[in-house]
Amino acid sequence: MTTSMTAPTHRPAGRPWLPALGILAALGIGFMSFVGVWSDKLWFDSVSYGVVFNTMLGTRSVLFVGTTLIVGIVIYLAAWLAYRTRPFAVGGAGGALLAPYRALLSRHFAVAAAIPAVLIGVMSGATAQLEAQSVLAFLHRSPFNQVDPYFGLDYAFYVFEYPVWKAAIGLVLSTLSFCLLVVAMIQFVVGNLVRVGQRNRGYTGPAGQQISVIIGLILVVYGMQSLLERYGLLLGQGTLFSGMQYTDAHARLQAKLVIAIMAFVVAALFFANVFIRRAIVPAAGGVLLIVSSIILGGLYPAFVQSFNVKPNEPDKERPYMQEHIKMTQQAYGIADVETKEYAAVTQVAPGQLKADAAALPGIRLIDPMVVAPTFDQLQQVRGYYAFPDVLNIDRYTLDGAETDVVIAARELDVAGVPDANWNNLHTVYTHGYGVVAAYGNRRQTMGEPQWIVGDIPPVGKLAEAEPRIYYGELTKQFVIVGREPGQQPIELDTPGGGANGGEVNNVYAGKGGIPIGDLGTRAVMAAKFGDINFLLSDRINSASKLLYDRQPQVRVQEIAPWLTTDSSIYPALVDGRVVWVVDAYTTSDTFPNSQQISLRASTTDTETKFLGAQVDTNVNYIRNSVKAVVDAADGTVSLYEWDTTDPILKAYEGVFPGVIKPKSEISAALLDHFRYPQDLFKVQREVLSRYHMSNADTWYKQTDLWTIPTDPVRSAADKEPPYYLSIKWPGDAKPVFSLTTVFVPKNRSNLASYLAVDADAASPNYGKLRILRMSDTQQIDGPGQTFNAINNDQVVAELLRPFLNQGSAAATYGNLLTLPMGNGLLYVMPVYTVRQASTGSYPVLRFVTVRFGEHVGIGTTLQEALDAVFKGDAGASTGETPIGGTPTSPTTPTTPTTPTTADPDAATAALQRAQQAFTDADAALRAGDLAGYQAKVGVAKQAIADAMKALGR
Repeated sequence: MTTSMTAPTHRPAGRPWLPALGILAALGIGFMSFVGVWSDKLWFDSVSYGVVFNTMLGTRSVLFVGTTLIVGIVIYLAAWLAYRTRPFAVGGAGGALLAPYRALLSRHFAVAAAIPAVLIGVMSGATAQLEAQSVLAFLHRSPFNQVDPYFGLDYAFYVFEYPVWKAAIGLVLSTLSFCLLVVAMIQFVVGNLVRVGQRNRGYTGPAGQQISVIIGLILVVYGMQSLLERYGLLLGQGTLFSGMQYTDAHARLQAKLVIAIMAFVVAALFFANVFIRRAIVPAAGGVLLIVSSIILGGLYPAFVQSFNVKPNEPDKERPYMQEHIKMTQQAYGIADVETKEYAAVTQVAPGQLKADAAALPGIRLIDPMVVAPTFDQLQQVRGYYAFPDVLNIDRYTLDGAETDVVIAARELDVAGVPDANWNNLHTVYTHGYGVVAAYGNRRQTMGEPQWIVGDIPPVGKLAEAEPRIYYGELTKQFVIVGREPGQQPIELDTPGGGANGGEVNNVYAGKGGIPIGDLGTRAVMAAKFGDINFLLSDRINSASKLLYDRQPQVRVQEIAPWLTTDSSIYPALVDGRVVWVVDAYTTSDTFPNSQQISLRASTTDTETKFLGAQVDTNVNYIRNSVKAVVDAADGTVSLYEWDTTDPILKAYEGVFPGVIKPKSEISAALLDHFRYPQDLFKVQREVLSRYHMSNADTWYKQTDLWTIPTDPVRSAADKEPPYYLSIKWPGDAKPVFSLTTVFVPKNRSNLASYLAVDADAASPNYGKLRILRMSDTQQIDGPGQTFNAINNDQVVAELLRPFLNQGSAAATYGNLLTLPMGNGLLYVMPVYTVRQASTGSYPVLRFVTVRFGEHVGIGTTLQEALDAVFKGDAGASTGETPIGGTPTSPTTPTTPTTPTTADPDAATAALQRAQQAFTDADAALRAGDLAGYQAKVGVAKQAIADAMKALGR
């Protein structure tokens, strides 16, 4: 007798900590989400822009919750309907194989259906909330009052409506696709897709009916998508350009309509299959639709393009090119560029610059990309202050005349804090102090900039202003400010000026910042920044405020996420305050028939490595619609409407009422410091390099294609940046503050054209783009050729040789400026020298080089260099401060002396005397003998003049 014993069943030990761990994880995620939302609310309340936070949070929440619920419910209902039609039994081998899964689904159907419904719903909701800005703009859209030439639709349809409809259709299509997948899986598990008997198959039963309905709905949405894509042809990138082309209009347009109609017909067959239950009919329609889509959507347009368009491309595409050119010019604001033929003379004559005398003082010699170390060494005061790597150009009225100045804010540099502990970084070293400004066209005796305002506290010609810089380009760390009554100030204000010459401390008095006196807010911020010191530090009290997101561009982008800020911001003294001016743009990538370009690539040049690159996105429409101002002391942000005709701006003014202040509220003092923004100008010049050609045939042949020259001074691989300076346009009565650039022909180095825009916001011609087009009858050298010509000039080479061959000082070239002057083009390039192997060395302006036509001049001042070029007399004064003297006033031209026969030997001897004098001057400077330095510089100056005279110049 066999005894059978059943082994006891051992169940795995319970894991009670798993639910607890899950609850803790959920609480952690919830808490961090709360921290993010609540800290953002506190920040927006602190800057008085709570309407932006509330509107965006509300819209995102509605889109997330609404989409999650709708998609989740639809998928759950689809799963429930599939499960509801399950058979009572499934026979055969397939049924036996599926039985365990069927039983498991039966026991846990609610969970099994809820998991995909929740996951897919949450993913769809997360995707939908990203469209919050587009949805808001759609709901408040404003017409352009212009229609496209193909469908007759207002541009607003493409800019505001098309992106939303496209996203909505994509969401519906993806939801139905997930429904089909979930239903098919459930129908398979319950046995509806497994043969039961000989005559009944799954596709003719409940499963087939449900799947037919879902496929039919997918096809309806697909047909709607095809119809929408017809309008998208005005936005796509074709073989020649962005927008409608011949093949689009004569092949793809009709093909998408036919495909849409076929999709609707096949959808009807699938719906009918619910009743006729003959899957072969809709299946055949589906195969026909796929084949037709391949033929009509792919092969047919390719055939038309290859055998009809390509052989006759200029003629076939001409009307489409013409529309594309017109709309591209409109999209980038270059439709009204004024172009003038300019027969630039290359000959020189005495007194040639007399007519341009008013413009000579506007020739900027102080290069903001070179003199930052000079500002650091002479105005930094302490190691914990710093200036940006690239300084800024602005205008101020000084001594009754508008003057170009180089300006920078003295910001705090945490890298220079002596003891970088938490208290010092976040409670002591909290702010910078004052601005420093220098004349753009003057220098001191030893070549340093001539200061307009400087030192701590700031002194100079500019009006006094609140000097504390709590918000700036370099201020990236958070700080905690504020003291209770009776507590001693702990913020370092100035390193001197206190008792016995000691430091002065300060208590923050600005209205900005988040109050963090209560324990709850401190806990939130401790979690946000991952810093327990918010809870432990005794320096945080009931009066404490937290300042973060202190960079002006960051603050503007947080407040107005629909704007793109310029990569260059600048400080200005306005009404007793230091403010940061931030230009901001409205952009779109769905403007009809306009060429798309990369915003980052089009704005990248040699300055980008210092200023930072633009966002990496494509655009085909841009407007400088908003001027933003950020107070450097309290962080207050003011947004002013600028381009009041921009429909995108109008839409967002409707979305966020009261956020954008009307243009009429811009004060006259503030308006004086607004300028034409760099990045917009860079984009426009990039587009103008080809779209200055308005004729379709010329545009197609590219016979007049321009390009932006590489920077000959700083990098042969990067584009030359545009330059702010005051120029006098040929024919104008007076000079105007402008932003300028040049073009060269494609694959050539000679000058093709000169572009300038009136950059003075107070000018009635602000924003006017003008081009001087060089004559094709003679070559005018471009920047690269001019830089080579200057360096190869005998006088220049001899004079700079000591600084280019490892001497006691090294030469650094400044920006090569181009100015229309003297009926030709004048190139001006300052040359700086920097002492080698010397602690605390910095660039000083030593020489100025000039080229006009084939004539090159060099001098210790611009006046000397100009007089050397124009046969001893340029015809007017530059208004510089000569070495050891005072600014000169413009003069009338004098009668020049007749040049003598060149004497190379005498010139060489004179240059050798100049070289030795400069060497002696450097030695005197190192020894601290300023009088000796000035004397030797005077000897060198006279020797240079003797050399120029000996050469007959």
